[in-house]
Amino acid sequence: MSKPAARFLSLDVFRGLTVCLMIVVNTAGPGAKAYTQMVHAPWFGFTAADAVFPSFLFAVGCSMAFAFSKPIPVNDFTVKVLRRAALIFLLGFLMYWFPFVKKVDGHWALIPFADTRVMGVLQRIALCYLLAAFAVRWLSPRLIVALSAVLLLGYWAILMTFGDPAAPLTKLGNAGTHLDLFLIGQNHLYRKDGGFDPEGLLGTLPSTVNVLAGYLAARFLKENPGSTPALTRMAVAGVVLILAGLAWNPLFPIAKKLWTSSFVLLTVGIDLVLLAGLTKLLEGRDSNPATYFFQVFGLNPLVLYLFSELFVVVLGMIEVAPGVGLYKWVGVNIFQVLAPGAFGSLLCAVAYMLVCWLLGHVMARRGVVVKL
Repeated sequence: MSKPAARFLSLDVFRGLTVCLMIVVNTAGPGAKAYTQMVHAPWFGFTAADAVFPSFLFAVGCSMAFAFSKPIPVNDFTVKVLRRAALIFLLGFLMYWFPFVKKVDGHWALIPFADTRVMGVLQRIALCYLLAAFAVRWLSPRLIVALSAVLLLGYWAILMTFGDPAAPLTKLGNAGTHLDLFLIGQNHLYRKDGGFDPEGLLGTLPSTVNVLAGYLAARFLKENPGSTPALTRMAVAGVVLILAGLAWNPLFPIAKKLWTSSFVLLTVGIDLVLLAGLTKLLEGRDSNPATYFFQVFGLNPLVLYLFSELFVVVLGMIEVAPGVGLYKWVGVNIFQVLAPGAFGSLLCAVAYMLVCWLLGHVMARRGVVVKL
């Protein structure tokens, strides 16, 4: 724990916005279907919810441009990167194992390791961070762009070559699922998507490009501080990538769960346009109540994300009726009464997000930033 150093305001707001939306998407209120844009696309396609996770990876890359700006010996760098990646991966694994116990025939029993998911959101962040960190350490920006192209084209080739010949882009027929089943095993994969794990190992390759793009974007901003032409170039590059992703879509469909290369181009493009706009709007200006709201999430994104995932599980364990946890009861008996349907579900999620924000606000007021 340490006092926060000088911050990059637009980056904090960008990162905070992604964490805020991530919590809302992940904790939709029970009792009604959420709005379509607040739910991930079932397979091919794109919704607002699909933009959240890649934007967080993009923000991780942006942070690298600042964290790695000072020279550091190779051995120290390697130890630092490996340690951070391992800790993030471990936290993600423990998060999915939590609360470590479940009810069996009315009695609490330990959830065995054999039934615990290995991959997940934080695990993917850890692996992408690991790959991207070593790339930015030893590669020039041009070579990073070349590496990104190789990763995206190579991923496409792998899926089309090693997936089921008749269905290489289906949930169970794609090469990523085959790899996960071989290396990890069915019992350690995601249980709610027909045996497919949306954060599987192979998807780390295209996901790393989102991180690398964030690094290049933040480095470009650092090298062109306050330059309106530079921000215009960034926004134009974003639009070009969005169009490129849409143009690739007929051949390699946009799909968040499969993390297709066209999906990477689309989301990186959106992030470039958004970051350029935020930078133009915010940098060089003082923080205000609106920016502070998102800064709270941006200062301690890992802590608040973990809290949001774990606390909702705890609320679900507090039974207020047989088989009805506290979060479900509140969503159905309060928010669905106030606003039946999708709007009530959204209000419940927003209320929960504000509870998480309150924790972040207390931490920010005390000047606490938790880093691994």
